[in-house]
Amino acid sequence: MSISDTLQAKLDNLPTRPGCYLMKTAEGAIIYVGKAINLRARVRSYFQQQALHTTKTRRLVSNIADLDWIIVETELEALVLENELIKRHQPRYNIRLKDDKTYPYIKIHWAEDYPKVTIVRRMARDGGRYFGPYTSAYNVRLTLEALRHIFPYLTCNRDITGKDERACLYFHIGRCNGPCIGAVNRDEYRAMVQGLADFLSGNTEPALTTLRGQMTDAAENWYFERAARLRDQIKAAEQLVERQKVVSGQQQDEDLIAFAQTNGDTCVQVFFVRHGKLIGRESFVLEGAEGDETDAVLSAFLTQFYSEAAYVPPEIVLPKDLDERLIIEQWLRSRRGGEKVVLTVPQEGQQRDLLEMAAQNAAETLHALRAQWQADKNKQVIALAELGHALGLADAPGRIECYDISTLQGTSTVGAMVVFAQGTPMKSDYRKFKIRGKGSLGAGEPDDFASMREMLRRRFRRAVEPPANEGAPGQAPRKGDQMWQRLPDLVVIDGGKGQLGVAVEVLREFDLFDQVPVIGLAKRFEDVYFPERRDPLVLPRDSQALFLLQRIRDEAHRFGITFNRELRSKAGVMSELDKVPGIGPRRRKELLKRFGDLETIKQASIEELAAAPGMNVAAAEAIKDHFGD
Repeated sequence: MSISDTLQAKLDNLPTRPGCYLMKTAEGAIIYVGKAINLRARVRSYFQQQALHTTKTRRLVSNIADLDWIIVETELEALVLENELIKRHQPRYNIRLKDDKTYPYIKIHWAEDYPKVTIVRRMARDGGRYFGPYTSAYNVRLTLEALRHIFPYLTCNRDITGKDERACLYFHIGRCNGPCIGAVNRDEYRAMVQGLADFLSGNTEPALTTLRGQMTDAAENWYFERAARLRDQIKAAEQLVERQKVVSGQQQDEDLIAFAQTNGDTCVQVFFVRHGKLIGRESFVLEGAEGDETDAVLSAFLTQFYSEAAYVPPEIVLPKDLDERLIIEQWLRSRRGGEKVVLTVPQEGQQRDLLEMAAQNAAETLHALRAQWQADKNKQVIALAELGHALGLADAPGRIECYDISTLQGTSTVGAMVVFAQGTPMKSDYRKFKIRGKGSLGAGEPDDFASMREMLRRRFRRAVEPPANEGAPGQAPRKGDQMWQRLPDLVVIDGGKGQLGVAVEVLREFDLFDQVPVIGLAKRFEDVYFPERRDPLVLPRDSQALFLLQRIRDEAHRFGITFNRELRSKAGVMSELDKVPGIGPRRRKELLKRFGDLETIKQASIEELAAAPGMNVAAAEAIKDHFGD
């Protein structure tokens, strides 16, 4: 294959030390991240003996135009860095957990005197106790609803003093044990929540023993109403426990992992065994695993899943041994606080039977998911055909772009552009716009009209004007330039006649009105407005075309709201960080990039803060001093 002089020079100067490498396209997009004990030998092997590579690897190599590398001291550091880079960049040729950042956790707010129990999307070092990750927020809510019958934890935001005159409805229906009115004290309440934590951990017998003892004490002291409530709670708990199958007499904690693959799709099934009982199972879909062998799939899953898991058991059971077993065990040991973790491969017995069951479950789950994906695809084809017909288009719109403006009382105004290709989100082409306030043509024009005009001008100017660096010697096109050049088959404006009129003006300005169909979708009655037409189109309420338009509009709204909140949050964080001596714009930017929000920055240790790019120990200590930690 042909290799550019620039790439060849980098290949010739690769170090022989451990580290990570990042493969890039001509546009600068990172398409693969890998690790190596010897960077020079590993990276150069991609460009040698191409016939021995898999189809996936040959495709990867054909798209490599540039590469970078990061040197580390040990193989373990390379493993940790590789995992972090994959999560950050989501390279298309890496095996990665699908939508891994959205998995829910159960959090017990243990740092509070009267801990609440909530569902969260990320873990933090805040003194809380976490369980998960789980794959279904709906199932987590059902689980907590069932457990609340047994462990009636509070959900209100009252300041608990034990002196309130009256309790809320939840106390009267047995869903809260009433610490607000002093029905239980702090220690009694926390003991109850500890029972919930034990239950979630699979250690159910202590919780049941405590409940039975409380019931006996209540009955002996003639508190028959309380004893009856405890009896009902014990019955509900025993019913939940019955669903937990005893699979080992050794009372150990272990996870069993198996997976199934079909036509490039991969599903991993994890069985969670706690204290010898199978307490639950979760299925995870992997992307980018097409053509990869078992070893690569398992290694990728282990590092990505357990980097986010709330608990690492002392034993993880696998269907196959791994080449990197020792280094992954070393990394898992660090995740478990220094305690030993072993990866085992049983050849027979109960563990082998459970692995086979997990593999069967993975295959069945994958089959069901593929059927669902196919059904969704058929719905999308129908919806696009219906939409094209209803709008009078020559063909079904393959690429649809939707635009929305988001603001809060005129602050942090942003624009959102989302793209659907063949009826599904094409997130790589989503774009955010910070509104600069230069779009208005007339005094007194509504802000959202001016903001919409500015966003659409910036988008469609790039469609008709050549990139700024086009033709510059030795300059590759900027990342995303090709995206701007693509014209949509349909533009959807979130709004009625006014917003649609703005879009028509902009398209006419760039001589695109005759090339790009545009409609407005009004929020109130879901009416579809057309340019130069008085009456709107009212699609049938059960129309697949309407469902598609609503889904696209709602996605644009969600994307815009998220960006608006992000900007407002960062503005608050920047305001706070600006007060810290020695923290300037560059350090502030790197801290936000690494930690995400102010609370996480406050919780980070001096060592973690100092490890951020551009930081040092003195600057980290200044942050801790400023925030009083």
